[in-house]
Amino acid sequence: MTESSRRDFLRTTGLGLAAGSLPALLPGDAAAAGKKPNVLFIAIDDLNHWVGYLGRNRQTRTPNIDRLAARGVWFNHDYCAAPVCNPSRAALMSGLRPSTSGVYGNDNDWRTVIPENLPLTAQFRKAGYRVCGSGKIYHEAFRRRSEWDDYLEDVGTDPLPQGDTGVGGIRFAPLDCGDEELREYKIVNYGIEQLKKKHDRPFFLAVGLHKPHLPWFVPRKYYDMHPLEGIELPPHLENDLDDIPPAGIRMAKPKGDHAQILASGRWKEAVRGYLAAISFCDAMVGRLLDAFDQYADKENTIICFWSDHGWNLGEKQHWRKFCLWEESTRAPFIWVVPGLTKPNVRCDRVVDYMCIYPTLMDLCGLPLPAHVEGASIRRLLGNPSLPWATPALTTFQYMNHAVRDENWRYIRYANGDEELYDEVKDPYEWKNLASLPEHASKKAELARWFPKKNTADIGGKPGSGAE
Repeated sequence: MTESSRRDFLRTTGLGLAAGSLPALLPGDAAAAGKKPNVLFIAIDDLNHWVGYLGRNRQTRTPNIDRLAARGVWFNHDYCAAPVCNPSRAALMSGLRPSTSGVYGNDNDWRTVIPENLPLTAQFRKAGYRVCGSGKIYHEAFRRRSEWDDYLEDVGTDPLPQGDTGVGGIRFAPLDCGDEELREYKIVNYGIEQLKKKHDRPFFLAVGLHKPHLPWFVPRKYYDMHPLEGIELPPHLENDLDDIPPAGIRMAKPKGDHAQILASGRWKEAVRGYLAAISFCDAMVGRLLDAFDQYADKENTIICFWSDHGWNLGEKQHWRKFCLWEESTRAPFIWVVPGLTKPNVRCDRVVDYMCIYPTLMDLCGLPLPAHVEGASIRRLLGNPSLPWATPALTTFQYMNHAVRDENWRYIRYANGDEELYDEVKDPYEWKNLASLPEHASKKAELARWFPKKNTADIGGKPGSGAE
């Protein structure tokens, strides 16, 4: 191998080099000019793996998210740091896992334990980037706008439906209005306006969409895309909780939302509402991508697309997130990196969202702060088939953890209760194998990845953080 080809190999894979030690990845002209790449950071709220390209639910309609995936590398197994909005977002933005920060719930004010110099935004501002955003990036109950050079504040409120609004807290109904009357439209408008501007320095542009977060109130045309007579329930077992330990059942709360949904006879209607909200979200992503395609500097712009966690819709008699199973922890994850990623490439390596911060530092040639937990996946973006030994770690509340590798999920709760699933043979996690002695070595192997540090919950005012 010549010295030139060796450098090209190391640049493409990132093997053996720390984040920040490589130059930013850019097309030839931009690299020659010493330009740093822009970043378009697209965050979605409560979008599980019901997107077309992942194939988990054939009823979903996500042509725009699918076309984004077709442009770059999409991960087949990626997981949140926490299946709750506030700790998930605080973790990936700060680089600190919930078990380190003590931010476990929506009522924890992350600003009290994460100084302003630590987050991802601070590193981009320090490097001379213009950092701007709109919508939901952090959990909106706790804002710190001083991290941003500019942020869209006034998005108003969404219209409400007339009459029926769903079942209990699972709220769904069509709206007789246009897309432009919802706040998502204004959030995307901000992103479009930024992409139309001429910038005198690189930018980090964050656009955070709320839907498909509850309530699933979206224009009627998105409900019409999913006729009720064709709706299928997600795969489930009526006795799925029979082998779940008490700690898992407490998280499932089968006598809560699920009992109400069953009593109402409206399970399919609720599924339809979620699918409609996903389709609306997808349309907003499409508007942003259309504007991006007209952006003059798009070949010098990295796209990172993620959702803060997944969602259960009756699997294991559970609704919402707030648990450590596959449905609530897996979400879409897409990267488009000029000069590195190839179109429509699937990566089967298991990662979690703690990779976002170090990967962006790596790709943009910025130094990685010492506090950041997680590793850059730059080499996987260049070659998705490379080995990757680190599994995904998800935490829900104090001392409850799940480790997910390519074949297994191991859950251990704070009280010692356990679950173990063979994800190859049992992708819907219907058979808990944790009690079988032949799997003791597998549990021990996965348990090595549980965090050594478990900071106590920092506390908060109950109800201060909305779902």
